[in-house]
Amino acid sequence: MTSTLFLGFVALITMFVVAMIDRYINRRAAVRLLAGPLIWFLYAGLMAHFGILKNSEMRPPGIAFVVGPVLLFLIFFIVRPSASAQAVLAFPLWLILGTQCFRIGVELFLHQLWIEGLVPRMMTFAGANIDIYIGLSAPVIAWLSTRGRWGLRLASAWNILGLLALLNVVTRAILTAPGPLHLIHSEVPDRMISTFPFLLIPGFFVPLAVVLHLLAIRAIGSRLRATNGTSPDDAPRARVGSRSASV
Repeated sequence: MTSTLFLGFVALITMFVVAMIDRYINRRAAVRLLAGPLIWFLYAGLMAHFGILKNSEMRPPGIAFVVGPVLLFLIFFIVRPSASAQAVLAFPLWLILGTQCFRIGVELFLHQLWIEGLVPRMMTFAGANIDIYIGLSAPVIAWLSTRGRWGLRLASAWNILGLLALLNVVTRAILTAPGPLHLIHSEVPDRMISTFPFLLIPGFFVPLAVVLHLLAIRAIGSRLRATNGTSPDDAPRARVGSRSASV
């Protein structure tokens, strides 16, 4: 039952992201984006099905076949600002920030996985994971970001806090998972990270949250650098318009 609900949640968030790409960028980009996660989900499912992810005796351990591609994707996104330039200009900042509320659902699933013995308590909001508060505050921060420079600065600090919250839970997930990095011995090990479909929490939702934070930070920086005569909400439109005029 939990697996079915979780897959439905994954599909819902995926279709929402694709719909926003289609709405604010173009349909071709939306189709490419949809193809990417579908291939990734199939790959992760096959890795789990054949037991590769649970094999901690391999070198590298099996889980590296999921963690490795995720890290490479995030490194590429971070070191290639041009990869997110179009999205920063196209999406409303409030939408980028507000989308982080999906983390509420993720945390509810993590809590259920703790009850089912797949993750330790420290990875849930009942333990040392504060990520649910980032999700709960996302709509408020999205609204405050439209209130001027002070709201933008508050949103910038919130994004840094959100990244630190992710770092906290990801570190705990890695250090409680079976394998060479199992340095924290909790009441139960982190089995989620090698169990399909729940491995999509670190394999899909964590990268999505990081990308949204990075997009928001870049968008906020763009607005704060805008001239005093241009409102933060109008700055992206003005830049897009000037780019079109120059073309």
